[in-house]
Amino acid sequence: MPMVDIDWLKDHVEVPADLTYEQLAKDLVKVGLEEEEIHSSQVTGPIVVGYVVDATPEPQKNGKTINWCHVDCGPEYNETDENGNKVPRGIICGAPNMAAGEKVVVTLPGAVLPGDFRIEPRKTYGHISNGMCASERELGLGDSHDGIILLRHYGFTPEEYEALKPGDDAMHLLHLDQPLLEINITPDRGYAFSYRGVAREYHHSTGAEYVDPAIELGKDAPDLTGPGAAQGTPDIEVAIEDDNPIHGVVGCDRYYARAIHGFDPTSRTPNWMRRRLVRAGMRSISLAVDVTNYVMLDLGQPMHAYDLDKIAGPIVVRRARAGESLVTLDGKKHDLDPEDLLITDSPDGQRGSRILGLAGVMGGMYGEVTDETKNILLEAAHFDQVSIARSARRHKIPSEASRRFERGVDDRLQPAAAQMAAELLTKYGDGEPSEHPCDVDNTVARRPIHFKASEVKRVAGLDVDVNRISDILTDIGCRVAGGGNGEFSVTAPSWRPDLNEACDLVEEVARLVGYDEIPVTVPPAPVEGAVGLTAEQRHRREVANELAEYGMVEALSYPFVGDEDFKAFAYDPETIEPVSVEVANPLAGNRPYLRRDILPTLAGTVQLNLRRGIENVRLYEIGHVYLWDPNAPAIPALPGGVKPTDEQLAALDAGLPDQPMRVAGILTGLAEDSGWLGTRRAVDYSDALEAVHRIADRIGAHIVIDQPAAAEVPVQWHPGRAARVLAGGKEIGMVGELHPHVNEALGFPAHTAAFEIDLTDLFATLDGKPVQAKPISTFPPVKQDLAFTVPDTVSEAQLETTIREAAGDELESIRLFDVFTGDQVGEHKKSLAFAVVFRAADRTLSAEDSEAIRARIVDGAQALGAQLRA
Repeated sequence: MPMVDIDWLKDHVEVPADLTYEQLAKDLVKVGLEEEEIHSSQVTGPIVVGYVVDATPEPQKNGKTINWCHVDCGPEYNETDENGNKVPRGIICGAPNMAAGEKVVVTLPGAVLPGDFRIEPRKTYGHISNGMCASERELGLGDSHDGIILLRHYGFTPEEYEALKPGDDAMHLLHLDQPLLEINITPDRGYAFSYRGVAREYHHSTGAEYVDPAIELGKDAPDLTGPGAAQGTPDIEVAIEDDNPIHGVVGCDRYYARAIHGFDPTSRTPNWMRRRLVRAGMRSISLAVDVTNYVMLDLGQPMHAYDLDKIAGPIVVRRARAGESLVTLDGKKHDLDPEDLLITDSPDGQRGSRILGLAGVMGGMYGEVTDETKNILLEAAHFDQVSIARSARRHKIPSEASRRFERGVDDRLQPAAAQMAAELLTKYGDGEPSEHPCDVDNTVARRPIHFKASEVKRVAGLDVDVNRISDILTDIGCRVAGGGNGEFSVTAPSWRPDLNEACDLVEEVARLVGYDEIPVTVPPAPVEGAVGLTAEQRHRREVANELAEYGMVEALSYPFVGDEDFKAFAYDPETIEPVSVEVANPLAGNRPYLRRDILPTLAGTVQLNLRRGIENVRLYEIGHVYLWDPNAPAIPALPGGVKPTDEQLAALDAGLPDQPMRVAGILTGLAEDSGWLGTRRAVDYSDALEAVHRIADRIGAHIVIDQPAAAEVPVQWHPGRAARVLAGGKEIGMVGELHPHVNEALGFPAHTAAFEIDLTDLFATLDGKPVQAKPISTFPPVKQDLAFTVPDTVSEAQLETTIREAAGDELESIRLFDVFTGDQVGEHKKSLAFAVVFRAADRTLSAEDSEAIRARIVDGAQALGAQLRA
């Protein structure tokens, strides 16, 4: 995000002398430029100007030569000798550019440099070094570490350099003691990525006097269209040949090129400019490059500088062709896409054959300015936002230029930006700007917006006078006509491409009047019709509350899966991929599909917890899955801005995948741990089964747990410790333990339990009728234990259902309390023991009544092959 330096801001807007960064942040946030952070200096003093009295070279055994120097740091900071006299400090310096007679920057003991590097006296190379002469990188002023800072070469005028005295505060001299405000810019306000834009917003917030720098610069630029237009051959021929516009929008609608002749390549960037660039987060490179970066930061127009002697006209702005590639300034090779917009020149008469750069993003290795460049070609262009954004993302090379172009750059700013760069290169580089620039201008005038002042009241709830609305729109740069009947014809300024509709103007009025002035109105709640939660919302909350009360924690995972998840859960990719929804632009390339089950994505969260040392994990998730039908009709493309018909909406729904809601849970570690003297029990299938039963009981659903044959169990579940969950005669999920190969693939403990239930199907079995309370019987209960020997193919649920049906209304409760297998019951058999309670509502059950119920149960159980044990 942009950095704001008050010292730089003063160039364009009047600010109070005592303005603090805290107050500046408050002023800017009023108009929507939010404070990100106020960066305080990482450097603390004392850091002073020093004069090198002498520098004695001392060769070392390792081949390195160091300088034993005496540096005058002023009366306050010099050392005191044995006679009490002030003498220069002794400092060891290994920099090759250290020399007697230079004025340098000295960090004294007690100073702290970036990276918490503390300066202390230390013995080295046989001397006590009582301070350090600093380089740019050590002070955080740049990347240069070739030598120490010599103030003679640091951009000061001869008069300023002469005025520097030993002991002067170098912190203030280099602005190391100044904070910096970082602001957050919304994507629609790209103009605020410049001091020109931020100064304008400060003016809107405070009323401070503001002068648009582009106005005067534009007046000074060569006139190419007026009566007194400059005559002569343009500096270079430029052609825009876009044969593949995106959405019908040409990639470049304005290209302005201006030459600077006789530039001195040895010219150094002035100190004030270097300082401002560094504080803005940009590295100082050379005067020509620094000037283009400075203009971009100041005005908001990205620029590029070419070595004019290496360019062969005409320059052609075109789309890339198949098979073309480009090595950008960062040294990386990029295979180009036909959507990429390129800047090319024409060597050997071959039009547009050599690529100079990726338009609006980054230049190439050829044609850049070097230490030998004497003639410069300045490029200031206006590119399509979509083209630049796509190229920057496609090649993963976001740049300061692309950040501005993709948010929208002023399409009338190019001559002014080139004029500013030309003036700076003339003043500091002895260049001679051409009076015959080339300006290919295909921009289209903005469409006036029909705006009713009453919209401000209707949309924003603000009661604003018509004259004030007109003043606000004029102040932001709009041309406003009409207004007599409360209706205006408004033409937005060129630097605001985001203002295209009446609602955009309403937002601007509301922003500058103040969002805090918008009245708070609570909308009335409708009294007719259904209110409160729907039945589905209520049931979903009940499920979530029940699992939370059971000790599970809710997690939310991204619904994206890929080959790794398919492999871990033993899914066949050839089977599952064709029925999975594939995301066209996935967040992660290795997970391009939407999940068909929740467990694979929830497992990733469990893995994360286990890797961080949390062994007892009990997580659940409620969310949607996406079941694609390959035979579904294609989803139609509907026009925007028009309400779809019922038939069109039905066609959309028919093409969408089914998206049922499910709940899934995973449990690992210990289910019980009551201390070193208590019991410890590891999680198993019964814990997941308990969670499923609790869900059903909480919402009043009837479920059946059915354990299928091992061959019918899905591959991700343990064949002997997993069961299907049935409701309404339909399978709605699975519960049990995960298969050992799944646990191994995911790094889960053995016997990890899990469940996944389709809540959409489960809720459909609920009738929604209120529960009818039954009278509590005042007659005594009859309790009995019934143990049956049954074939091992008979489930507990089957036998329990039979007992309930045989017992009838007199059965009050039934509970399985024992399962036994062994030689005593025979091979392929098991014993199921139930505790049952009988009670009648109108009488005391006699012994004969109890025996009759018992006999009915025994007879019914025989149909399953069950025998009552004695």
